Amino acid sequence: MITLSEVQAARERLAKVVHKTELTYSRTFSELAGNEVYLKNENLQKTGSFKIRGAFNKIASLTDEEKQCGVIASSAGNHAQGVALGATLYGIPSTVVMPAGAPLAKVMATRGYGAEVVLHGAAYDDAYAKAVEIQKKTGATFVHPFNDPQVVAGQGTIGLEVLADLPDLDAIVVPIGGGGLISGIAVAVKETKPDVKVIGVQAAGAPSMLASQRAGHITTLSSVATIADGIAVKTPGELTFATVQKYVDDIVTVEEDEIANAILMLLERAKVVAEGAGAAPVAAILQHKINLTGKKVAAVISGGNIDVNILARVIDRGLVKAGRKVQFRIVIPDRPGQLQRVLEAIAGTQSNVVAVYHNRTKRHVAVGFAEVEFVLETQDKAHADTLLSMLAAQGFEVELL
Repeated sequence: MITLSEVQAARERLAKVVHKTELTYSRTFSELAGNEVYLKNENLQKTGSFKIRGAFNKIASLTDEEKQCGVIASSAGNHAQGVALGATLYGIPSTVVMPAGAPLAKVMATRGYGAEVVLHGAAYDDAYAKAVEIQKKTGATFVHPFNDPQVVAGQGTIGLEVLADLPDLDAIVVPIGGGGLISGIAVAVKETKPDVKVIGVQAAGAPSMLASQRAGHITTLSSVATIADGIAVKTPGELTFATVQKYVDDIVTVEEDEIANAILMLLERAKVVAEGAGAAPVAAILQHKINLTGKKVAAVISGGNIDVNILARVIDRGLVKAGRKVQFRIVIPDRPGQLQRVLEAIAGTQSNVVAVYHNRTKRHVAVGFAEVEFVLETQDKAHADTLLSMLAAQGFEVELL
């Protein structure tokens, strides 16, 4: 288990390498959560996530002989970029094994920082096994993403920064995958101010640390499934599990829709681009899962390296769920003026037409009729309901899609 002095040493080592990211107050989230909510914006860190802290601290601790052999790592993405950049800054070779389904943006970024990327397996644990296999052949130093004292100490520098910016902090909410981030932060915070609550957040589809905590020993999940790929870890580390057991006050889980909503809220209201793991703490806070009221709470936005395709789906789904985007189809007589009649009715509700798909050849549509699909922008769910009720009142049979 690491000590506060190791975290403080890491802070000195990283001072000229990493950004001291801002801790920003969010009035919107504070009003919604009933707490004073602050965002620790590690999405604006070098490589787009906190991982550069631990990776660089580990690489900086290597001997000259070890550096000559290079480094190897396994990662779902962000740790990969931290290792790649750290190795490049030291002028040493790096190899990173990533799950085959890792977001393309993270794969390309890792290569861009100078690493050789190997794609293998379905999840982090599969990539880890492959990396160990390669390490035995090459003699490179393995840089573990979370189960390493130097890595954990590097991540812990975030806790020191938050306390420096907000000395009267009441709680800090941190995402958990393998546990490296929360372990470092917990040591830094609890050894400095023991009364500050440290709360972990896991995706409901990947609760390996919570399952291990409840079992009283490290537990391996059979599978993980979450849009928060940065915390999709089947097995926590021995070091991190022990640290969490000692220092972390509580672990909560958030559902996929809650993570997606937090991503959208961060983007739209806070102008923050967060990946799923980074949005998880905000999801927990907004869903009132941390059991605090009227307190000063910091949420660690651990990263912003979200795949643009996932982001597009999150935005689209969020708009639909909020009633701000409506898709439906109706069958109308295939005669001049009928489509215009529908469009005029829609215009009367001040809804905006995004797309119209007209099809008269569907098998289930009778001769002389046409099926029309509409995609509309509406103000909210009440506005969407008013639109649909109005169409029904005018004799149109509406089928929501």
